[in-house]
Amino acid sequence: MRPDPAPDRPRPPRQGRLDDLGRPLADVTFVVFDLETTGTSPGRDEITEIGAVRVRGGRILAEMATLVRPGVGIPPMVSVLTGITDVMVATAPPVTQVLPTFLEFARGAVLVAHNAPFDLGFLRAAVELCGYPVPVWEYLDTLRIARRVVTRDESPDCRLTSLASLFRSPVEPRHRALADARATVDVLHGLFERLGNAGVTTLEDLHDYSSRVSPAQRRKRHLADGLPTGPGVYIFRDADERALYVGTSRSVRSRVRTYFTASEPRTRMAAMVALAERVDAIGCAHALEAEVRELRLIAEYKPPYNRRSRFPERSVYLKLTDEPFPRLSRVRAARDDATYLGPFGSVRAADAAAEALLAAVPLRQCSGRLSPRVRRSACTLADLGRCGAPCDGREDVASYGRHVAAARAAITGDPGRVIAASTRRIDRLAAERRYEEAAVQRDRMIAFVRAAARAQRLSALTGVAELVAAAPTAEAGWDLAVVRHGRLVSAASVPPGVDPRPWVDAAVASAETVRPRPGPAPCASVEETERIARWLGGPGVRLVRLEGEWSWPAAGAIRAAAGFGAAPGRSVRAYDGDGWFPSA
Repeated sequence: MRPDPAPDRPRPPRQGRLDDLGRPLADVTFVVFDLETTGTSPGRDEITEIGAVRVRGGRILAEMATLVRPGVGIPPMVSVLTGITDVMVATAPPVTQVLPTFLEFARGAVLVAHNAPFDLGFLRAAVELCGYPVPVWEYLDTLRIARRVVTRDESPDCRLTSLASLFRSPVEPRHRALADARATVDVLHGLFERLGNAGVTTLEDLHDYSSRVSPAQRRKRHLADGLPTGPGVYIFRDADERALYVGTSRSVRSRVRTYFTASEPRTRMAAMVALAERVDAIGCAHALEAEVRELRLIAEYKPPYNRRSRFPERSVYLKLTDEPFPRLSRVRAARDDATYLGPFGSVRAADAAAEALLAAVPLRQCSGRLSPRVRRSACTLADLGRCGAPCDGREDVASYGRHVAAARAAITGDPGRVIAASTRRIDRLAAERRYEEAAVQRDRMIAFVRAAARAQRLSALTGVAELVAAAPTAEAGWDLAVVRHGRLVSAASVPPGVDPRPWVDAAVASAETVRPRPGPAPCASVEETERIARWLGGPGVRLVRLEGEWSWPAAGAIRAAAGFGAAPGRSVRAYDGDGWFPSA
């Protein structure tokens, strides 16, 4: 055994290893994977297919792909989207047999997925189902990286199909696991190419890339000083007092501070902070009031760094016109008492819903007004049975009125006629293996049902002259809201241990007076009314006062939309002056 060197003898200098600088991306093994599932909820839905590609240094080392037999049936809409049916997975191995193979395939590698939290959520649920301890995976999310690297000028969005086209992937994503995983590999390598030009060469660099804080952000941390600590709205302003960005939070000061730290991942916020010279704040009674004020301020100021809610006037409606032979007309504003469907966020969505309705109800599709006394030749739609041809006199006002009544009933009540007609076409197209056309029909049906549900939910709330509701707070107090015709007109927060009735009286007495106008949104923006409706459906919210009736059809579109992923309405409670009791 050799003796230790003398303690006073200097040690020779040691050259640092390249490994100390981080793991070069070219040396890291990645497993790029994709899952197909029966739905979007890891706790309820299950995996139907796994596809994975193991890569290192730009080379594909191995691939794996397998169907998985879920413990639940595959919804028809999912089968139309992916092409995976119950018959295809009937003989496939269950996830308990497939998962160990995948975990071994991914051993020692960094996982990669597009929108990784979604796939990892199902992976964790599968691991728990098999009784294994849930590992802590190191992973990359190509969606998150792309949002920092890809500009809006290059691609309208960061969906996998858009990015695969941008980076010229020879593989087209088509909602099958291995194909989508292969396309993600090409996207990952395209992103690496760009990141290399930005000095990102190691895995550690890549993890830190989305957490960078610019010097401009750090220097302006003092802008958060003195802001309220409770709920409210904050407005970033530039040197010319112009509103740059409007936001809301349950704790304004804490939220604004995140804009000057790595907690704010959005790239455009760094540019906004560089321009900001002041932050104004408006304290609010509770979170609902803050959300409503945010919507109103965004609509008023139209801040350049807000992406949503800036132009509520650009919504699109489908109007059932008021004339002897009504038709569907696409309009930008709803200013009368006609029957409206919507609003829609785009013309494309409105046209899709219109197609679903017109395929079920033979309303005329020609433009212009028709008179019972003026005749003209019918178009091809009459020969196809898609129009009753009132233009050439085949249908009079009364006969055509039956179609109008059916369309109005589908919009304001039961959409069953539209759903039945669409389902027949989807089943026929699927039986003929024309899956893409079936998917189009499905999307049109869903667009109509969700728009009808939205309109019915709005009309139910905007028809209430006055509604007072209370939500319990974590401190055992109450958040009060006074709503008139879908508009928040007063808000208050009742401290714990205090009788809420005087507070209710004060909130009503100080509430804003509103004069309802015609149309589906008579006193507020559609988004404001929808925010209020969601708050009213929250846990523990109770009705205190109700002037009028607040209800929607039992067999209406709201119930049908729940089957397509829309949140069903929740029950609330009522206050009788002496205590709280469940509503019927």
